[in-house]
Amino acid sequence: MPEIVLATLNAKYIHSSFGLRYLMANLGPLRERACMMEFQINQAPLEIVEAVLAQEPSIVGFGIYIWNVVETTEVLGMLRKLRPEIRIVLGGPEVSYEWDGQPIVALADHVITGEADLKFAEVCGVLLGEDEAAKVALPKVMAAGLPTLEKVALPYELYTKDDLANRILYVEASRGCPFTCEFCLSSLDVPVRAFALEAFLQAMQGLLDRGALTFKFVDRTFNLHLPTSMAILRFFLDRWRDGMFLHFEMVPDRLPEQLRGIIREFPAGAVQFEVGIQTFDEATSKNISRRQNLTRLEDNLHFLREQTGIHVHADLIVGLPGEDVASFGRGFDRLVKMGPQEIQVGILKRLRGTPIVRHDAEYEMKYSPVPPYEMLENRDIPFVEMQRMRRFARYWDMVANSGNFTAVLDLLWQQNESPFVAFMAFAESLYKKLKRTHQIALPVLAQSLFDYLVQECAVPVELAASTMMQDWNRVPGREGLRLSGTKAGEREGPKKSTAGSRQARHVGVG
Repeated sequence: MPEIVLATLNAKYIHSSFGLRYLMANLGPLRERACMMEFQINQAPLEIVEAVLAQEPSIVGFGIYIWNVVETTEVLGMLRKLRPEIRIVLGGPEVSYEWDGQPIVALADHVITGEADLKFAEVCGVLLGEDEAAKVALPKVMAAGLPTLEKVALPYELYTKDDLANRILYVEASRGCPFTCEFCLSSLDVPVRAFALEAFLQAMQGLLDRGALTFKFVDRTFNLHLPTSMAILRFFLDRWRDGMFLHFEMVPDRLPEQLRGIIREFPAGAVQFEVGIQTFDEATSKNISRRQNLTRLEDNLHFLREQTGIHVHADLIVGLPGEDVASFGRGFDRLVKMGPQEIQVGILKRLRGTPIVRHDAEYEMKYSPVPPYEMLENRDIPFVEMQRMRRFARYWDMVANSGNFTAVLDLLWQQNESPFVAFMAFAESLYKKLKRTHQIALPVLAQSLFDYLVQECAVPVELAASTMMQDWNRVPGREGLRLSGTKAGEREGPKKSTAGSRQARHVGVG
């Protein structure tokens, strides 16, 4: 039986724990005495406890994140009651800052803050050793510091055959971020450090040889160092095969001609760039110490949409200090005109350790005390308005980001020169009708959009119906759609075997 259990609760099965694999890969001689156990947050805590105890471990290490801290606290409470002799070691961003007073920290024997790739093995070595004085001397909270990346073993061989077939594979060529955006934990990770490029590409070749197709880069600024970005993109392009998909986080105002040239070569919809814009308001950007050239950003996004097949996922944040709803709406309209396939509207979160707290008094920032610590209200956006924005964000994801209603959205934009105003009006109407923001079936959403266009926007019935069916029939695998209120009483889409991906729906292919 393993003496060390490395565990975490993922948000969904499709997510694989990158952190656990790094810890396992760097256990050295202790690796043979350890196992990894991945759970999901919707699993019964008692079942998780039972599975962990079945291994009869001496040490249990848990990765703690904003999405699993509540559920993991319940699991640890049971473990502590049932087997108090097991040494519980915690790590992860949620316990790396402001850990004093956290209930989950009170349940742990030790907490490793920061990048624990090497430190966890060191702690386990002491706990499993014979030096009792060394065990007693171990502090409860230990800072890992920044490991030298040359000494960190890469974890990619630990992706299993099942992972390759069914899960997102996370990879990274670098760590850290050169920017100082006050809402982001990455602003604390200075300097940017890169893994040896040759070793990294060799590991990527190993994944390709085993059949990997989906690679999600977690680098915060993939296009920061041009030679490395070019080498990685060329590496994948030279080995491209059908079904591959790459995801990168990009600095939106940094896209020199060399990068433009190579990204033109990728197939449509096969590469996604996540670009963090967050705000177009210059005063707000200054408040949060964010630097970006909006002119270059706009030019780059137009280039990506007009001259490449890159799928663009752009981020905006509601609730930043100094920005009200009207200012956010203007930025949203500006971004819509640039044409990204997805606009992620996020509510500001107060992540532990981030310096955004310096604005709390002046801007009357009030956050939820429970994860994910979202903004409740501030000086410029009272609670009622924040709730409207929260619903806006949820419905926008369901309608626009899903790629299910691209033609219908074009019709909706014709009802008001401001996309923000037009969609907010629909969001208000939808909530008034359904009284909920979750568990809305796709046919119900389609009918609601149709009803809104006809009844509240005075769009002719046949135009609204034909536009809806244009969207509905574009995606393979759907059952027929019946739209009440049409002359025929029903309009059916084709029945096909497989459904297209989220990215594929934006380019109209299955």
